[in-house]
Amino acid sequence: MLPPEIRDLIKPQWRPVLEELKPAGGLPVSELARRIGGSYMAVKTHCDELTKAGYLIRTRLPRIEVGRPEIFYSLAAKADGVFPQPGVDFTLELLDEARLMFGESAPEKLLYQYFQKRLDHLSKQLVKSPVPAARAVKLVALREKDGCTSRCDHEPGKPVRIIEFHNPLQRIFERYPRAATMELRMLEQLLGCRLIRRELPAGRESPPHIVFELG
Repeated sequence: MLPPEIRDLIKPQWRPVLEELKPAGGLPVSELARRIGGSYMAVKTHCDELTKAGYLIRTRLPRIEVGRPEIFYSLAAKADGVFPQPGVDFTLELLDEARLMFGESAPEKLLYQYFQKRLDHLSKQLVKSPVPAARAVKLVALREKDGCTSRCDHEPGKPVRIIEFHNPLQRIFERYPRAATMELRMLEQLLGCRLIRRELPAGRESPPHIVFELG
């Protein structure tokens, strides 16, 4: 049930817990242990670890019979991220369908609207600092919430640079190159200066690293 990429990364002992709770909605430890074939204490330990990590919600249900309340676990909203999601392929298919239905310019119009909304959203959160480096550092932190992995370099005597190692829109940029220009213009408006965008090789099968140099 978990996608292969997640199965390779997640702890093996956590997988059956997540996969069993997904269709069940929630289970007491005793029933969960019975279903996945583990001991009560081992399964409870896995559930406690997943709860601490934010993937499960722990509650206590009163027993109908005499005895201690039953410990009950269910999936938290964070757990949705480990199960298959539509992803970039879905987005590309929608853009391609928009082009077929509404004309060649339809995908770029949609992407333009997307970047305009991101500009409005980010501009409200970006610190209004007269120092470009300070704005760049804040922008890097804000874009992490969009799934970007980057850092801000500011060496004495050299231009401030934002080095981006991952952008979830990279495959969209490859299909629709003008979207990369739209993003560049958005970043320029947010930082209040011109940017030079360069792509650096990142390995045979890896997408390129992107360098934004502040002018």
